[in-house]
Amino acid sequence: MAYANSQEQARFQNLCRGIEKTATIKIFVQDEVGGENKTVWEVARSSITANSPTLFGQVRVVDDLLTAGPNKTSKKIGRAQGLITSADLKESAIAMNLNFIFTDGKYKGSTLCMLGRNPLGNDTRELAIVGGTGIFRMARGYAITNTYSYDTPSYGVLEYNIYVAYGKASIADE
Repeated sequence: MAYANSQEQARFQNLCRGIEKTATIKIFVQDEVGGENKTVWEVARSSITANSPTLFGQVRVVDDLLTAGPNKTSKKIGRAQGLITSADLKESAIAMNLNFIFTDGKYKGSTLCMLGRNPLGNDTRELAIVGGTGIFRMARGYAITNTYSYDTPSYGVLEYNIYVAYGKASIADE
């Protein structure tokens, strides 16, 4: 049996002992659903999607820009990548599996994994943070999201306030 190196094993044990940090992170997702620089693409649909008022069965892939502020010209801090699926026959709600990939700033090189049901008709929605990598190993928490602005049908800005607990590399990080 292969064992992890001792430094990694110690880090994992500290994570499991509940030695954690917390963070509140505000990010904005620049969602381009139309135009030349689209970042959301349909990859599948069911036989009823075309006739469904909720687009039930539509599956889309996402590779959106993450910014520190709501403007498209705000500081670029990463990408939001994953799948969104129209998964409700009666209301506009999507099942989301997104990864926030931080490419700049304090969390550069780390990711957060978010998933859950997103009822688009609600002003604010809550989704689960279920993991991460880098600084955010074994992360857990939640994200509150809302539509900051939407220029139908081509461009939207989504605001995410993320509340996350995650492990420290060692007791010395306290």
